[in-house]
Amino acid sequence: MPRTVVFAALFAAAAALIQPSAAETPVERGRYLVNGIASCGNCHSPQQPEGTVSGPPLSGGNAIASPAFTAYPPNLTPDRDTGLGSWTADQIVTAIREGVTPDGKVLRPPMPVAFYRGMSDRDAYAIAAYLQSLAPVRNQVPASSYRQPTLPGYGGPVGAIPDPDPSDKVAYGHYLAQMGHCMLCHTPRDANGRIDTSLLGAGGVPVGDAGIITPNITPDPKFGIGAWTDGQIADALTKGVRPDGSHLAPPMPWPYLATMSDQDIGAITAYLRTLKPIAQ
Repeated sequence: MPRTVVFAALFAAAAALIQPSAAETPVERGRYLVNGIASCGNCHSPQQPEGTVSGPPLSGGNAIASPAFTAYPPNLTPDRDTGLGSWTADQIVTAIREGVTPDGKVLRPPMPVAFYRGMSDRDAYAIAAYLQSLAPVRNQVPASSYRQPTLPGYGGPVGAIPDPDPSDKVAYGHYLAQMGHCMLCHTPRDANGRIDTSLLGAGGVPVGDAGIITPNITPDPKFGIGAWTDGQIADALTKGVRPDGSHLAPPMPWPYLATMSDQDIGAITAYLRTLKPIAQ
């Protein structure tokens, strides 16, 4: 075989390896994100207490209660009366990244809009495409109630956002962790109820009414995950198992994270190792 033909064949094979998602459709990408790192069903699907989905996925979730609100995650299927069936892709993306519905309402907690504002155009529209591809399910969830003022918004239009570079492992891991809204549960709030960035990943946040306190995920070797191997972090993320064999409780979305690629789990691990170690 001529040398030029050999090199051409090798180049084609290499290109296929470094661009595995070239043939991935928006719906396929959206499915991967919604059922993986974004773990939308963790709130928007009906569930048993142990986290098992007990009804049509993404048709509306159980009540989420806190001292500030009782929220009912809405139906994300394309049912025209009770879901997103009358929304355009642009309107879905605006709701995800800017927290504003087609009728001008501001989405309220626990919807993690602040973490979604950095989502790339491709990924946001892929999620919209996937949600629009679902079978419509008619399910009207109860109205949420709040004991706190409505936020004025999340900062306005986000503009065009390019895809992150997966070759920058830490930056890509940060991007995925933002989409996974990890710090929504794993970071304490300040006196005003906002994420305390000085304690990013320190845990200690009560979740639900079962006495669950989120763990420290900073690289502190005693109080956090600094002494864990990459494999042990991957097991916690994708199997819900700590190094000592104990199991993580819901709402830790490990069944969703278990669908992610090894590359993406590795990127999240690399990002977590860059957090400031916090001994608490």
